[in-house]
Amino acid sequence: MARFTLRSLAVIGALLLGGCGLLPEQVDETTGWNAQRLYSEAKSSMVEGGYDRAIQLFEKLEARYPYGRYAQQAQIEIAYAYFKSGEPALAIAAVDRFIRLHPNHPHVDYAYYLKGLVTFNEDLGLLGALANQDLSERDPKGAQESFDTFKELVTRYPESRYAADAQQRMTYLVNSLASHEVHVARYYHSRGAYVASINRAQAAIANYPHAPAVEEALYLLVKNYEVLGMTDLRDDANRVLLANFPNSVHLSGGPKDSRPWWQLW
Repeated sequence: MARFTLRSLAVIGALLLGGCGLLPEQVDETTGWNAQRLYSEAKSSMVEGGYDRAIQLFEKLEARYPYGRYAQQAQIEIAYAYFKSGEPALAIAAVDRFIRLHPNHPHVDYAYYLKGLVTFNEDLGLLGALANQDLSERDPKGAQESFDTFKELVTRYPESRYAADAQQRMTYLVNSLASHEVHVARYYHSRGAYVASINRAQAAIANYPHAPAVEEALYLLVKNYEVLGMTDLRDDANRVLLANFPNSVHLSGGPKDSRPWWQLW
């Protein structure tokens, strides 16, 4: 009986091993493709929104044909595909790699622009409207990183085709960063942390003097100094507010527009 069982197991094992050879092998459709075809197929996938497949094809292109213009282009295309597929960390890593390997590439300005776009979440306005949340209430780290990248692009390549758009986005980001400082200053004031509120309001004025949020920053200075009994500083801040924003709703005591600075509707 034991001999039969062992023999049966041996036969079953042999059949299983033999059966493995009957399973169809996974075929790589790209076998034999040249660099041009790999690139064309990857680009077609990008156009159709198939970013995962595009990434795979670009990676195969670079692995099989590491030298030449197609490989260089694949590196930056991978970054864009990661960006569109919602993988910002991988997108930034790919962009940084491209810039490091090809600092003098004729399209390196686009690499900087793409890096700025990755951290520039331009749909925050819509999301903020839906969630009733101001841009300034969000973590400003991404906005600061995006601003720094766009600034590097504009500084290094002022004649770039992307410079004008980058400059507009920088203005948008400056307003967001200033509004964040004022939001924090407003929060501190509501909590009775008047010195901390003063510090954040002053930071907004010093770092972003042309941002719309400066109006409220000055108003918060007036209010904080008044509570602390610093009448001279209060009067100075009030004079600056009056000189720069003579029609300020804060001066008239009217209601503050509850809409964030970026909301245009």
